[in-house]
Amino acid sequence: MMITKEMGIGEVVEQYPKTIEVFRNYGMGCFGCAAARFENIDQGAQAHGINIEALIADLNKAV
Repeated sequence: MMITKEMGIGEVVEQYPKTIEVFRNYGMGCFGCAAARFENIDQGAQAHGINIEALIADLNKAV
């Protein structure tokens, strides 16, 4: 299964713990905050000014 920008941050971290490091490298500590339960990856990336295509590519490389 590929990670997509529509997937929830919490969902991805729960299923793929290796992605925590990727999120951290992008300055997204979101997996520990309440918003991670409600935001998808795209929303989190936009809130942090992160290139979503690069983030998704790196998340998929990690898994």
